Amino acid sequence: MADIIQVLPDSVANQIAAGEVIQRPASVVKELMENAVDAEADEIKVVLKDAGKTFIQIIDNGLGMTDTDARLAFERHSTSKIKQADDLFAIKTMGFRGEALASIAAIAHIDLKTRAEHEEIGTLLRIEGSRVIEQEPTQCPKGSNFVVKNLFFNVPARRKFLKKDTTELNNAIREFIRVAMAYPHISFTFIHNDNILYKLNKANFGQRIVGLFGKNIKENLIPVKTETRIVNIQGYIGHPEKAKKKSGEQFFFVNNRFMKNPYLYKAVMDAYEKLIPHGAIPSFFLRFEIDPDNIDVNIHPTKTEIKFEDQQAIWQILNAAIRESLGKYNAVPSLDFDQKGNIGIPTPRQNQKVKPPEIEIDPTFNPFKDFDGGSHSGASNQVSNQEKANLANWESLYEGFEHENEQQTIKFASKATDDDNDEIEPEQDENSFFQFKGKFILTPVRSGLMIIHQKRAHVRILYELYIQNSAEKKRTIQRKLYPEDISLNFEDYNTINEIKDDFQKAGFEIETPGNNIIRLTGVPGDIKVPNGQELFESFLEEYYQNKGITEHIDEQIAISLARASSISQGRKMEYAEMRELVDKLFACSAPNYTPEGEKIISLMQTEALEKLF
Repeated sequence: MADIIQVLPDSVANQIAAGEVIQRPASVVKELMENAVDAEADEIKVVLKDAGKTFIQIIDNGLGMTDTDARLAFERHSTSKIKQADDLFAIKTMGFRGEALASIAAIAHIDLKTRAEHEEIGTLLRIEGSRVIEQEPTQCPKGSNFVVKNLFFNVPARRKFLKKDTTELNNAIREFIRVAMAYPHISFTFIHNDNILYKLNKANFGQRIVGLFGKNIKENLIPVKTETRIVNIQGYIGHPEKAKKKSGEQFFFVNNRFMKNPYLYKAVMDAYEKLIPHGAIPSFFLRFEIDPDNIDVNIHPTKTEIKFEDQQAIWQILNAAIRESLGKYNAVPSLDFDQKGNIGIPTPRQNQKVKPPEIEIDPTFNPFKDFDGGSHSGASNQVSNQEKANLANWESLYEGFEHENEQQTIKFASKATDDDNDEIEPEQDENSFFQFKGKFILTPVRSGLMIIHQKRAHVRILYELYIQNSAEKKRTIQRKLYPEDISLNFEDYNTINEIKDDFQKAGFEIETPGNNIIRLTGVPGDIKVPNGQELFESFLEEYYQNKGITEHIDEQIAISLARASSISQGRKMEYAEMRELVDKLFACSAPNYTPEGEKIISLMQTEALEKLF
């Protein structure tokens, strides 16, 4: 039998190794930025074209390299940081294995200009697919200037699986943010297609967070600081009421290295238990300082996973530190049982009558009045014959409705007779509708008690309105007297910019002047929309969460907008509002379920109620 085992050529071995370290343009950005940090640079510039697919440039003013070091740096496992095996357990630098440059060189074209501080002449080095094409002296500033072109030029299969430019750019920005946040004492610049996306001056940790995520985040931050013999933790966490449904503002750093750790993530979430809604994620930006001997950063090719010697103790310390900060800054209500004497509860004087608190309400207020749109033109008030029948006789639609546990689909009659309508039409007084727990609307019908989920009902109404606006070329837009500027982080800004045309079809007018600012100039004339900043933040949360729920972008936008602009849970409604909501719901083509399939209406039969007694 012939021998079948053979040693792979270096070129093939390098390409295989590159697949573990370099997965996309963002991987190149990460590795070269970390090298610049290790080179003690205090100014780092990142330049990308076409999301890094065709051009990536990293410029730093660090220590630079001699001509010999420049050549050796591209050899596999060449490193200045490891001399013996024990050094792996005392790592204090970002890169150390000597794989990054060799991996990049294996699947790209590289131009490097570098000069060490004590050298008068620098070095120009050109490499294509691990082959050195040129090396010669050149004039250049101190530091290093890497240009990486034509990524995956010799691995077409991997290049084919790169995502669209928006996705790859967001990935690159994510890596940029992780490094820039860990080193606030370094100034960073990020340029894409000649547009400056980030220009960060030297700052402290809090200022760097604001520089990366916008000034609006400043009000959301609560400081955290604790020092123990095992670990020192400092940084910031977010207010519970500002917790969002999407991730993106959750960062752990261990000795300035970004880390993913599901176990410690649970420590954070446990501290926020019962303070945030189900599914919400609080922001946190936390830095751990720990003896390098007590951690292992060499367990994953991208070095984003770290093994702790005493992870359980760190869990307890982190959880306690966050709980302390939440309590200290009044994010958690507390009672002071040590207070002596009267705790400040007012008591009436003798023979003085206690006056109950008065609440002023406006009985004419109706947030749904814009639905009728008496002054608006367009097709928003045009409904089909079946929808008109639903609107006029909606209660008759539930005659013979089966028991709840049978889970049968509600069937609608195409029309109802006047006799039926007279027989089941509720009395036009405030006994016809009741609100329960600020969440449900209860109304009696002939067969029992109908229960309507008010928020979901409003979502269905708004969804059909947005879909109708998208389908109609003519729609009513109410222009804002004072356009509202909304500040977003770049990923959110990029998302809105990408879906701008489809977003505007729903009835909104927006402009994108740059600097991560969205300018809201007009809103749909048919509805009342909330504050612009809150609307866009809520919309983006819903949009990311609902991504992929439908193949049609206009439907996804309509779903997300409907959920973002619908009435909030727990809001008290007057009788006229409830009647208006129910009438509008039954004018919809599908009032039973939200667009995502959540149930809106339930019916409890009279017989079932009687059995309770």
